[in-house]
Amino acid sequence: MKKYEQLDISGDAALRVWGRTPEELFRNASEGLSELITDTAGIKETEEREIVLTAESMEGLLVQWLNELIFLFDTYGFTGKHFSISLQQAPDDSVPAGGRSGRVRLTARISGGCFRPDVNECRLLVKAATYHGLSFRHVDSGWEAVVVFDI
Repeated sequence: MKKYEQLDISGDAALRVWGRTPEELFRNASEGLSELITDTAGIKETEEREIVLTAESMEGLLVQWLNELIFLFDTYGFTGKHFSISLQQAPDDSVPAGGRSGRVRLTARISGGCFRPDVNECRLLVKAATYHGLSFRHVDSGWEAVVVFDI
């Protein structure tokens, strides 16, 4: 199964991402974003980061997750190479006992390193993942999402 493909969008960048599970889709989207930014083959794995996020929907969580990765790159130069991701229903204190919350939690461990402009290839300056054109759906082979990035 193909992990992701870059889509031609005038003035922006976009990825169509696939995964057999939602976790695999999030992992593939993470790798795709990193590859939009640089050739990750040149990034030395020297650091690990742990991230925990909660959102009201899978779509919202995907955008929030990708924006967190963009923040790590913009702020620290940190570029992820390998992503271990767990998704689960998030507890919600406002839901009666035995009820179900629509909130979902992502717990991730990211292995990667610092982008060095003098060493690493600079591809796109990605500003943010957006809700424009966002989709996240179940398909025959698993899951598919489309995410548009401001560049």
